[in-house]
Amino acid sequence: MSQPAEKSKKCQVVPLIRFFDRKGSYRKQSMKIRFLASPIVAAFFVLNCWAQNAPASTPSPNSFLERLTTLTDSDSRPWTAEQFATMGRIRDAAMTDPNAYNMLAHLTDNIGPRLSGSPQAEAAVEWVAAKMREMGTSVTLEKTTVPHWVRGKEGAVLTVWPGMPPGTTQKIVVTALGNSVPTSADGLTANVIVVSSFAELRRLPVDEIKGKIVLFNRPFDKELTAQGFGLDAYGQNIAYRGIGPSFGGSLGAAAVLVRSLGSGDYRLPHTGLTLYGEGVDKVPAAAITAEDADLLARLSKQGPVTMRLTLTPKTLPPVSSYNIIADWKGSEHPEEVVLVSGHLDSWDLGTGAIDDGAGVAISMQTIHLLQSLNIHPKRTIRFVAWMNEEFGVSGATTYLQEHSSELTHHTAALESDLGCDHPIGLTFFGAPEVARYLTPVANALAPIGASVLTRSDEVTGEDIAAMVQLGVPGLAPSQDSRFYFNYHHSAADTLDKVNVQQLNENAAVMAVTAFALADASEAIPRRK
Repeated sequence: MSQPAEKSKKCQVVPLIRFFDRKGSYRKQSMKIRFLASPIVAAFFVLNCWAQNAPASTPSPNSFLERLTTLTDSDSRPWTAEQFATMGRIRDAAMTDPNAYNMLAHLTDNIGPRLSGSPQAEAAVEWVAAKMREMGTSVTLEKTTVPHWVRGKEGAVLTVWPGMPPGTTQKIVVTALGNSVPTSADGLTANVIVVSSFAELRRLPVDEIKGKIVLFNRPFDKELTAQGFGLDAYGQNIAYRGIGPSFGGSLGAAAVLVRSLGSGDYRLPHTGLTLYGEGVDKVPAAAITAEDADLLARLSKQGPVTMRLTLTPKTLPPVSSYNIIADWKGSEHPEEVVLVSGHLDSWDLGTGAIDDGAGVAISMQTIHLLQSLNIHPKRTIRFVAWMNEEFGVSGATTYLQEHSSELTHHTAALESDLGCDHPIGLTFFGAPEVARYLTPVANALAPIGASVLTRSDEVTGEDIAAMVQLGVPGLAPSQDSRFYFNYHHSAADTLDKVNVQQLNENAAVMAVTAFALADASEAIPRRK
């Protein structure tokens, strides 16, 4: 292959790098402003700092007390004492109602994994729609076109390595990345190159890369994850899975492996989507376990390592599927919408319990609680089960196209897509003044330890990200992310990872917040 052709292929990968930089940022939880468990203490600290650093021309010393009084004055809040009491009723009911867990159990145990385009995804649509009709909502199935990729067989063995006993092989635990092209049915045999970054691979001569299996061995930051910043750790590495195969293919690699994006070392590979750049050779792509990535790194320092990689996925023609939209109609302003949501599709290695069956069950539970308590807020609360978040957010794209003229009437959009470990409160994406607005909601959630309000400029729910960028206020439960990436996109994403109490806590956060926003006398502030 000529050098100009090589350069052209590299150029085609650049837009994908930019895409995944942005995509990763959606999944990060950047803590730009954090209002700690007591909003009043946080307010005191912020205002005291303001008073100490105020310019000489500021008003009288009473201005500090005036500002503090304004911040804590219940008369200025958009909820009455009766509405605040209703928030408490919803919260307490959520903590004892078994319905969220029962729905999640059926979705994961009885229906199973729900890869876009699969029979299980179709069955899930029908079941969720039926459940929402039982709850008395107005249900719409919104057609969207989704990819249909089927995993096939997958395996990898080392056939040559330094010090090997004659006549042996060594197993490598591998799983195909979503959208991967196949090897031949008999597999691909080639030497392995281990690199830690795009830059390291780029520095190698093209002749050393051509025809080889490239492994991107970029460790997941466990220290960051242990401190509750799992999304940040995930965001640091997602580009290697997302565009690593295209990048390697543009340099002549025969196949590309990536170290799994996960914090749990149980020799389980984590799958996920990869995208191929236009004009770049599509090469087979897979994830291997952290343990096997380290093994290959150690062996390759000792001498040549050869692998036989077998992947037989198929990309079938796209098929029709559906977003499920279910409206609990508003009593005074039905045209105004507060959206609660999770994505219905999942990867196929596990049963999609935490990603994102939990988010769907938590959002469904919002409607169930309102029905069982006979609560009808002023605005419509709209449940959405998004289809195809994992394989390219086509469901969310369809929703945006179909409802673009209605977004000015979307008061807020909530999405739960970080499992169901303990929520410490709410993350909101938008104007800083939203923190003051949400303080009564935080107070209502304080009895379950969910009173922290966190502002972020980066939307963690990919299905609502586009509408948030267009001005719709976005929110999500601030979930504990220390353990989520142990199981995420792996065979371990199963129902046993769900703690019932913590699932109910998340349901309480979603339901209380949705009611508060839907029944407030004034809507949540929008970005100007």
